[in-house]
Amino acid sequence: MKINREKPIPKRKIREVKELKELAGTKRTILIASIKNLPDSQFQAIKKKLRGKAEIKVPKKNIILRALNSVGKENINKLSKKIDADCAIIFSDLEAYELAGELLKNKSSIKAKSGQESPEDIEISEGPTELVPGPAISELGALGIQIKIEGGKIIIKTPKIIAKKGEKISQGAADIMNKLGIKPFSIGFVPLVAIDNKEEKIYTNIKIDREATLKELKKAFGRALPFAVNSGYVSEDTIKFLITKAGRHEKALSKLMIKEGINNE
Repeated sequence: MKINREKPIPKRKIREVKELKELAGTKRTILIASIKNLPDSQFQAIKKKLRGKAEIKVPKKNIILRALNSVGKENINKLSKKIDADCAIIFSDLEAYELAGELLKNKSSIKAKSGQESPEDIEISEGPTELVPGPAISELGALGIQIKIEGGKIIIKTPKIIAKKGEKISQGAADIMNKLGIKPFSIGFVPLVAIDNKEEKIYTNIKIDREATLKELKKAFGRALPFAVNSGYVSEDTIKFLITKAGRHEKALSKLMIKEGINNE
C-alpha cells in the first residue's frame, strides 16, 4: 500500500502567515506597493524613515495570499488580485492616502538614460549654467539649444524642449541632462492599492502629485480672483480690487457727465 506523506509546512512560514494575519486584522490601512527596480539601499532607507509609522513586509506571494485570505474579510481578499512579484505589503494606522503620501515623499530623483520614455516634456531653461566652453558647445548645438558665453561659462539663451512626453530620450539629450544635473525620473515605492479597515473602503489607482496639485490650485486661484471681482463678490481678498474698480468707474462717470453737460452736484 502506497502512503501519501504531505511535506510539513516549515515553522518559519507559519510564523510569517500568523504575523501578517495579525497585522491585517489590527492595522487601519493595508497597502500594496510595487518595489520593482528599487535598489536595496533605497528600500532600506525608506523603511528606516517610516519606522514607527508603518510596518513594511516583503514575503513571498503565497505567504501574503494565505495570510490575507485567512482574515476572512471580503475587502481584504480583494487585495489579492493586485499582488504580484516585486511587491511589498505595508501596514499602518495612518489613513490610506496619508500613507501613500509618505511613500511618495520618500522617492528619489535619478538620472535619465538613453532609450527611456520621457515622463513629461523636459525643457532646458534659459539662464546661466556651470558648463564651460568645450565639447558641451557642440552637444548643446546638436539639440538646437542656443547659447552664449559669458564669464567663461555657457549661458542658455532661450528655453528648449529636448525630450517630449512619451518619446524615447536620445543619447545626446540624456548626456546634456546629466551634465546640467537634471533628473527627470524617480524611484521608490509605487502605491498600487490600499484598504482602509476603519472606513471599510478600498482604494485603487492611487495617484498623488503634490506639485501638480499645487499648480492647479494656483491656477484656479488666479482664475477665481478676477471672476470674483467682476461679479462684485466682497471678501478680504477682493475688497481692495473692488474699491479700485469703483474708483475708476467714478472717474469715468464724472468725465462722461462733464462731457454731456450734466450737473453732478
